[in-house]
Amino acid sequence: MSTWRKATRSDDHGNCVELAVLPHVIAIRDSKSPDAGHLVLTPAAFADLVVRAKRDELSL
Repeated sequence: MSTWRKATRSDDHGNCVELAVLPHVIAIRDSKSPDAGHLVLTPAAFADLVVRAKRDELSL
């Protein structure tokens, strides 16, 4: 069983992501749809995602 945590920057309007630290990976899911699946990243890939998000380098 994984322990999911809501991101510290989540707002009160449901725009949230949740994280679970698992052996060797970090899982990310939408808190509004927790049963819809999750993204699994290596710690290095997760760190890169955070850096790029902070720099506003992600595109939709």
